[in-house]
Order: sequence, then structure tokens, then C-alpha cells
Amino acid sequence: MKQKILVIHGFNSSPQSLKAQITKQYIQQNFPSVEVICPQLLSNPNAAIEQLSNIIDSDNQCRWFLTGSSLGGYFATYLADKYNLKAALINPAVKPYELLDDILGEQTNPYTNEVYQVTLEHMHHLKTFEIDKINAKNLLVMVQTGDEVLDYQQAVNKYQQSQLCVQQGGDHSFINFDKMLPDIVNFFQLNKTISN
Repeated sequence: MKQKILVIHGFNSSPQSLKAQITKQYIQQNFPSVEVICPQLLSNPNAAIEQLSNIIDSDNQCRWFLTGSSLGGYFATYLADKYNLKAALINPAVKPYELLDDILGEQTNPYTNEVYQVTLEHMHHLKTFEIDKINAKNLLVMVQTGDEVLDYQQAVNKYQQSQLCVQQGGDHSFINFDKMLPDIVNFFQLNKTISN
């Protein structure tokens, strides 16, 4: 069965982000039969979830895996629950509707230069994607205690039953992320070759 990885970037990020690029390169070099898909997410949370769901629904003849960073980790938690998929979460946002409440108004994506509005309605939409009872066996969660954007302890508390990796220091970008990719592919149990 074909295997595909859906890489879900964080808030105000893009497929050009370092983690997305490192993931794509690593998979292409080591698992050439595995396709990596990293879309530019729509800035509206509802639209982003619909966009990601449509990508998964577009090929139900393959085995999907998810990686999500920050807000992408929040989205990946929702999609892992919806589709019963394995997901690797990197410094995931746990309550983004509280965090992003501080930055309502105009935003500019530094990668795409898109100018858009973050609204209270977006916060309400984000809340609807919260998963209280996670399927812990499907999740690998990696956090660094030096994350300057998110409280790593929130993720530790929420995902304590999951496969959890807590690294001292680091930052929100997850320092030395490339060293974690072997753990991610082992968790996914990716195949070097595919059988039709």
C-alpha cells in the first residue's frame, strides 16, 4: 500500500519552513517511495481543516501519516482522531484559541506576504477542533522545555499517555529537529519499498 506523509505547518508559516524542508529531504533520500505533501495552509482555521481533510480524502487507497508543528500539531491531533491516523507532533499548540487571542487583527505571513485578519470567530472555530480524549497510541509528541512561544507543560499534561519526548532547552522551532526524524519514521513504521 502506498504511504503518504501530510506535513502541517504552524501559524504564519509555510511549506518553505525549515522543518518542512528537512522532513521532505530526509524522506526523499531514505524512503523514496513515500510521498510528502506540505500544502500552504489557508489562514482561516475552518478552511484549513477542510483543505487538509480534502487532501486525505482525495486518496483513501494509501496509508496516511501526519506531522504537525505548533498550530499544525493542534490540527494534526484533530485529524489523527478524525481519521485514526498516526501523527508526530512537534511543540504542539494545546489551546491556540487562548494563545492567538492576544494577536487579533491584521497579520502578515513572512513567507508568503499574505495579509489577513485574525478574528474572534477564528478563535471560536479553533475551539471546535479541540480533542479532549486523544487516542494516545497514535501520537508521538516532541517538546522542548525552552519553547518561548508555548508552555511545553500544557503538551506534557495533555499527551502524557502518548509516546512523549521532552528535551531540555531548545526553543519553539525545535532545535536539532533533523535528529528526531529517525524516531518519527520508526514510529510511523514506514516501508523502504512499497508492495502493490
